[in-house]
Amino acid sequence: MPRPIANEPSAADAPPSIGKIFTAFAMIGVSSFGGGLVAYLRDVVVDREKWLTGDEFLGALEIGQTLPGLNSTNVAVIVGRKLRGPRGAAAAALGLILPGVAILIVLGLLYVRFHNNPDVAAALAGVAAAAVGLLLQVTLKIGGRSFLRPKDLMFIIPTFLMVGVFHVSLAATLFLLAPIAIWLNRPESLKKKTPAPSSDPEP
Repeated sequence: MPRPIANEPSAADAPPSIGKIFTAFAMIGVSSFGGGLVAYLRDVVVDREKWLTGDEFLGALEIGQTLPGLNSTNVAVIVGRKLRGPRGAAAAALGLILPGVAILIVLGLLYVRFHNNPDVAAALAGVAAAAVGLLLQVTLKIGGRSFLRPKDLMFIIPTFLMVGVFHVSLAATLFLLAPIAIWLNRPESLKKKTPAPSSDPEP
């Protein structure tokens, strides 16, 4: 009986197949709703499949939020690309998008037909209220630690005031706050780096 190669990766360490990536993200697209989508993404990618660590997912989300398009789709592309390259990115994005597209088409047709029904209007009002709760849950679950760190509050509060109260555009807000955030959160090696001593002889 041949002995296993010492450095041979186990099946558990192998990246998931394209089909598994598509299926996992399709299930997210079917079972998640509105602002809660990012929370479902984290549950599957971090807690269930363990494809990313919590910090890696937060990094992917931060990148996704600074790029055009939907945050959840951007995160799906980043995760798929990390797992299986461009094909994995395409599988993750299509898996996440296609179920929602199909459901939205059906619901759109029903809405056109029944939008004058008062029961439908009441149901939509309830959905809007639930969406606010989902967004709050996502904020606390993914970024809850940020509310406990004074350095993070230095950016949370100004961002909320600029975008939510004074209606400053997101691009302008990022342009103003991002350089400060990058400087304050630069690696410790750069913070401790000191200029090299001069080699000129003293007079």
